[in-house]
Amino acid sequence: MAEKTTVARPYAQAVFDLARSKPGALRDWSDTLQLTAAVIADPQMQRLISHPRARKEQIQSLILDVGGAGFSTEAKNFIKVLIENRRLNLLPEIAAQYELYRAEAERTITADVVSAFPVSNEQQARIAAALTKRLGREVSLKCTVDETLLGGAIIRAGDLVIDGSITGQLTKLANAVAH
Repeated sequence: MAEKTTVARPYAQAVFDLARSKPGALRDWSDTLQLTAAVIADPQMQRLISHPRARKEQIQSLILDVGGAGFSTEAKNFIKVLIENRRLNLLPEIAAQYELYRAEAERTITADVVSAFPVSNEQQARIAAALTKRLGREVSLKCTVDETLLGGAIIRAGDLVIDGSITGQLTKLANAVAH
């Protein structure tokens, strides 16, 4: 996985630099990369891409046909470069890396909140406000419920992990008692 990310990073950086040079293009490139990653993830498309007799032009034509008018000239050229360099399979990693660059530029971050019970809108607003203050970025929350937690929540935002779950607290207590 790390190898794919390492190889994908220069492509993501190139797309990000291109997108940043044009007003309003950051969102467009996000959409393009997500669409293309979804297209190539299709099992039939995967069979075609990996087929030894499939021609590069054939693969490119099919991807561009499926994407339709959603591809700019730059996007078409980017897809062609990926196909020529046999890097099409890196699109999910390129898209993920691009989103990290975009979030950094836009000063945003998505925080994952895993809780034992559903988080109310009021609680979400308080969590988002506290994280915005702490991280200095606009925070959006992605909330999920994990019924295996006894109570509380675990919050992950980038490198920050806040374990406020009952299970996490009991683990800390057990470690403190053991030492």
